[in-house]
Amino acid sequence: MDRDPAYYRQCKDVLLRSPLFTGLKESLLDDMLTLFRRDRWRRGVHLDPDIFQERFYLIVEGRLEVMRINPDSGRSLTLYILGPGDGIDTVTLLNNTPHDVAPVALDDMALVSVPIHAAREWIDHHPEFNRNFLPYLGEQMRKMEDLATDLALHDTITRLARLILRHVIPQYDSEAPQRLRLIHDLHDDALARMVGSVRQVVNRHLQHWRRQGILQRHKFHTEVTELEALHEYAHQVELPKKRSESGH
Repeated sequence: MDRDPAYYRQCKDVLLRSPLFTGLKESLLDDMLTLFRRDRWRRGVHLDPDIFQERFYLIVEGRLEVMRINPDSGRSLTLYILGPGDGIDTVTLLNNTPHDVAPVALDDMALVSVPIHAAREWIDHHPEFNRNFLPYLGEQMRKMEDLATDLALHDTITRLARLILRHVIPQYDSEAPQRLRLIHDLHDDALARMVGSVRQVVNRHLQHWRRQGILQRHKFHTEVTELEALHEYAHQVELPKKRSESGH
């Protein structure tokens, strides 16, 4: 990567805070940064997932939505929202199998990337990188497990409450409104894709919580004002539907 001092420092700061690189020796980070190149994606661009078979990307600024889309119905489900410090499609570091995903830039994005073979060499030759990489990969797997569980076991309002709570930024002042990470300004249709629903249903639940004072909009950002009340919705259990006497 070119040594533009300001951008180099910014990238290094992102790496230092990234769960993939935190705690690594500064000399190793400097060596890794020499392999990176700068990339930029415009907001709204739909990316070809094949690029992740060639290079490993790390987000410096902006957010990326990673979806699966049914080509017949057009319905989509969001698998991840990734932000600064996140690696994109980390599974490709372990195998060469292409992923059937649809990545879309939610913001103008700044990234750095390395050839995929160089990133795989970190796994082979740097145990200290593995100590970060394996827990990070495990966390991504846990998120997929949570998504599958929510879709199978909970109704929409419970899924939405659980989604919001996962993105609450912890604050010392429990009385202050709780800000959200990554999803704070998303439109209702984007939130619907994250919980396997539709915009109209999600909008109805959000409006209900705003009337109850559980959520509020501040400068176009959603904040949680009644955390305990939202927890109650998140732990609701959908009751099984009554079977008809015929057993159908």
